[in-house]
Parts: sequence; C-alpha cells; structure tokens
Amino acid sequence: MTFPYEPDDRRPDHRRDLEGDEDLTTIRVDHFLPHSPAKVRRAPTEPELIAQWLMPGDFRLLVGHRYTMTSVPRPNTNFSGAVEAEVLGYETERMLKVRWADAMGGPTSADWTITWTLEPEGRGTRLFLVHEGFDPDDPAQLMAHKIMGGGWRSQVLVALQETLAKL
Repeated sequence: MTFPYEPDDRRPDHRRDLEGDEDLTTIRVDHFLPHSPAKVRRAPTEPELIAQWLMPGDFRLLVGHRYTMTSVPRPNTNFSGAVEAEVLGYETERMLKVRWADAMGGPTSADWTITWTLEPEGRGTRLFLVHEGFDPDDPAQLMAHKIMGGGWRSQVLVALQETLAKL
C-alpha cells in the first residue's frame, strides 16, 4: 500500500463523506465501519496493521513518540516519500492525533495534523477523520489536498476495511 493515493470516485458504498466541504486547509471524512470501536482502534495503533492499510513505520502509542513512514514520492505535491510523524495525543478506543511532516522539509513541504475519532454506532463504529494544515496559497499543497481527499475516501478506507475484515 502506498500513500498519498490517486482519487477514485467510482466506488459506490455506504460511506457518508463530507466531500462538499470547501475548506482547502482541511479534509474531513465521516465513514461507518461495521466493526466494534475496540477492533477499529487497533488499525491505526498497531504497527503491523498500519503497514497493511496505510504505510509501514515504527509507530508506538505513546504521546511524543516520533516515527517515520515511507511511501512513493509525489513530486507534483512536493512529497518526498518519507513522513516524519509524531503522536500528539490519544484517548483509548476514541481518538488518535498525529502530526505528519515531509522528512525532506522545506518552505512548502507538508506539515499536517491527522485526527481519527471513533464513536460507537449501532453494531459498528463511526470514524471521523480530520486532516488539517494544507496551505491553500501553495499549488502543490492544493494538489495534495485534492489527491489525498479522494485517496482517504476511495482507497485508504477501503484498505482499512479489508484489514479489519481479516481480524
């Protein structure tokens, strides 16, 4: 699995996304997963599972832990292919907040915050994803916003669901 992903709007499913949001600094996704919060929270907090649906890295669920994830470089978005990440906060089975920055740095490189929030809903879990910090005045950041907005919805969540189904 690589990241960021190309958008693919051809997949019909039961997701409820906030695609109409015109905020170019933030991506917001609202998605139902037919699994318990205890099961869903494992996917973004266990390194071997993260590697299956997102990117490989040396994640640990510890505030302040810094780790690296690797993927395919995307020159059109100024993405080097390496993400330096840091756990900013978490609430067990409810919320995880991380910072992602491009490992190569630079004045127009990525420096984002991603927050996953889980809420029990019926026999499943509602996942809210907020990916913020895009610079709307930077063409590469606007391209990253577009690609990643579609990628979270059409590819990352599909890979997450496939990973959860195997647990």
